Amino acid sequence: MTEYQRSFMEAALAAAREAFDEGEVPVGAVIVRNGEIVSVGRNRREKAKNALLHAETDAIQNACRALGGWRLWNCELYVTLEPCPMCAGAVINAHIPVVYYGARDLKNGACGTVANLFEMPFTFHPECYGGFMEAECSALLKDFFKQLRKQPRPLT
Repeated sequence: MTEYQRSFMEAALAAAREAFDEGEVPVGAVIVRNGEIVSVGRNRREKAKNALLHAETDAIQNACRALGGWRLWNCELYVTLEPCPMCAGAVINAHIPVVYYGARDLKNGACGTVANLFEMPFTFHPECYGGFMEAECSALLKDFFKQLRKQPRPLT
């Protein structure tokens, strides 16, 4: 990993920590164009009560607004957790050519762990590289779920 890539993954981790602090599953994402961050996203599903508000979709929506279009063909996505099928589909539809992720998602990873949507016969095929700052990204997720398990469960 280059220092260039590390700085963007650290920005994604900062967004994930914000999600953690808000009680959301700590996943963060940044979209970069020409060496500059154009958008940041984080998981917001619980607070917004919206299944579509994953870090990647949040970052993609923010990048489309910032750049004035839906084609992000000259951008890179850095995300702390391997994209799920919905987010991999959003990457394909936004024409993001390169994705870098931290931790593998053993249950829903759609960039090679469970499935690889980027290798399917769609019209666009992003490159995907995993394991960037994997230990830090995994530790944040593990800490979140450890803390969540300690909380009392409501009686039903």
